[in-house]
Amino acid sequence: MENKRIRVVVLMGGPSAEHDISLATGEKVLESLDKEKYSAKAVVISKKGKWPVTLAKVKANFDVAFVAMHGEYGEDGQIQKILEKAQIPYTGSDSRASGIGIDKAESAKFFEKAGLRTPKFTLMTIKDPKKISLEQIRFIFPMVVKPADRGSSVGISIVKKVQDLLPALQKAAKFSKKIMLQEYVKGREFTCGVAEINGEIQALPPTEIITYHSDFFDYEAKYTPGVTREITPPEIPSVEIEKIQEIAIKAHRAIGARHFSRTDVIQDKDKNYYVLEINTIPGMTATSLLPQQAKAAGINFSELLGNIVDSVLSKS
Repeated sequence: MENKRIRVVVLMGGPSAEHDISLATGEKVLESLDKEKYSAKAVVISKKGKWPVTLAKVKANFDVAFVAMHGEYGEDGQIQKILEKAQIPYTGSDSRASGIGIDKAESAKFFEKAGLRTPKFTLMTIKDPKKISLEQIRFIFPMVVKPADRGSSVGISIVKKVQDLLPALQKAAKFSKKIMLQEYVKGREFTCGVAEINGEIQALPPTEIITYHSDFFDYEAKYTPGVTREITPPEIPSVEIEKIQEIAIKAHRAIGARHFSRTDVIQDKDKNYYVLEINTIPGMTATSLLPQQAKAAGINFSELLGNIVDSVLSKS
């Protein structure tokens, strides 16, 4: 029986600000994969990027790698390049699409080419957080200041007045030298997952996110139960749900994502939708959105994971 099961290595951890979230995602994947069909084991990559086993052993002992990693190294194309070079099949977007997806400025260009609206933005590079010049910044408040190439809303601030700008830049610069200053679009926040189900890319029911303690869906809101209200599907007309789903599929295809993703959007007062970002490896913790959305579509978490793994093997 063991020989017939698909051998899955769940890659988790890694040198990222989201190391602990990756562990939570990885544990949930391990726990939820169908034990009759898959034999799954974890490989925990250290905060310094060290692997406990060689790539040769991974290749010899497993059929597919499930990348359960977020942010730097795991979601930005680095681990994808390592797996591609070793010719190990893996879940999620390839190195090119991962690199585009993690870079909010770069992905915005692809969204715009696909006909999707994005908030206006400017970029700045901060080599030394102690030596920041505000003279180069010409922008209208309020604005969103965030690392341009990190996930989970780490280092993000909404800046409403000029005296709050420097602390926001210093906060973002703790996570990246590349900082995005983005127009703040006030409105209703939605997020919509996309997954490959039985070989077909389909949009899942979206979620409306209502935050109680902040102006946006920040790191705390994403991973602390009870600080947000998440409504799946949203209590909006079906035509609006379809618009959000169409945007999620367009964003997924625009960057060349594969297997699954989740796109965050804002609906302004005129019911225009703006794409904020795409997550090529959405969280799969106990509070995560993609499993909620799959459940609303009648797909349990185990089935969702199975579809993702099977999508890799059907094309490898």
